[in-house]
Amino acid sequence: MDGMLSQDEINALLNGTDESAGDTAGESAAAADVSEADDSLLSDIEKDAVGEVANISMGASATTLFSIVNRKVNITTPVVKMATWKNVLEDYEKPCVFILIKYTQGLDGSNILILKEHDVKIITDLMMGGDGSNTDGELGELHLSAISEAMNQMMGSSATSLSTMLGKMIDISPPEASLVDLTAFKSGGDIAEFLEGTFVKISFRMQIDDLVDSTIMQLYPVDFAKDIYNTFIASQGVDESPGPAQAVAPAPAPAPAPAAAPQPAPAPAPQMDMSQMQTGMPQMDMSQMQMMPQMGMPQMMPQMQMMPQMMPQPNMNVQPVQFQNFSGSFNPLQSQENIELIKDVPLEVTVELGRTSKSISEILDFAPGTIIELDKIAGEPIDILVNGKFVAKGEVVVIEESFGIRVTEIIK
Repeated sequence: MDGMLSQDEINALLNGTDESAGDTAGESAAAADVSEADDSLLSDIEKDAVGEVANISMGASATTLFSIVNRKVNITTPVVKMATWKNVLEDYEKPCVFILIKYTQGLDGSNILILKEHDVKIITDLMMGGDGSNTDGELGELHLSAISEAMNQMMGSSATSLSTMLGKMIDISPPEASLVDLTAFKSGGDIAEFLEGTFVKISFRMQIDDLVDSTIMQLYPVDFAKDIYNTFIASQGVDESPGPAQAVAPAPAPAPAPAAAPQPAPAPAPQMDMSQMQTGMPQMDMSQMQMMPQMGMPQMMPQMQMMPQMMPQPNMNVQPVQFQNFSGSFNPLQSQENIELIKDVPLEVTVELGRTSKSISEILDFAPGTIIELDKIAGEPIDILVNGKFVAKGEVVVIEESFGIRVTEIIK
């Protein structure tokens, strides 16, 4: 209270300063450690495999996006790197759209696709029939719903391509889109658990005509990337850990047969005519005949096994086909019987009073009371058509309260 500090109070203040300074230094060191990505978590071979899978996946997605927005879409070859949350903040400072994609079959894990807010507005405007210029205003639920549907179709096509590539069924759940302000999160772990430390960042350059020329990113957990690599290697049939004998020792050469060993007598070959030989296998000149002993039996066995199948059967009885001669006589009774089969087929009979031609402007002027002059003269026979074919002429009569037609002439 008198403005003076005792020695004990001074020591207490100095000790507190030292402790706070130490804490600050520790936090800075920890932050430095977190900001540096650990490249040793994935080998170069694993990165190449993940990049190949992502390339095929995005290729199918680009084709689907083209059909959605009806614009030329180009997505370049991906770049695979290990990254931390600090690296993501360096690339995307403004609010962006996070799309969470979960795999439900074939692969166990999830990944995040990041799009820029402006790119999402252009894509959604194109989806709604616009020209991509309506990007004013804030990104709302309508935009998020539209981009979720687009990503659902794109990732669905991607899963189909991966199924073909990896040799097993791959399926995803409907993607979830959300607008995220990255600067509001000190750590990526607040968004997804695998964003806390080092993860895999796959960058693509996306171009949509002259409207979009931007970078999109996919973020993979390290374990998920390794799972993709193992599945990819298994689908290619590659043995990652060959034994020493497989890697170094060559295949042993076949031991030569003893000189004194008697050769077994060959089985008698079936007799074959030269014409059958020519039809059963291609002809060979003398140089090819001389090369046959050098080919070796393993190479000749498939051809020798196919020869009996290609040769014609020796006991086949082949005769020319014989047709019954046509008779010149015509049986009218048989024709009448055939007509009986189609007598019950209904045909449409049309009576045409007359025709005329009018322009569009004249037809537009039609109104109740308009009189249309036809090409028929009053009292002239009218046409009778059966299924649109002119067959007869007649005159109009009245039968009780209905119109009728009396046939006056049959057209031959």
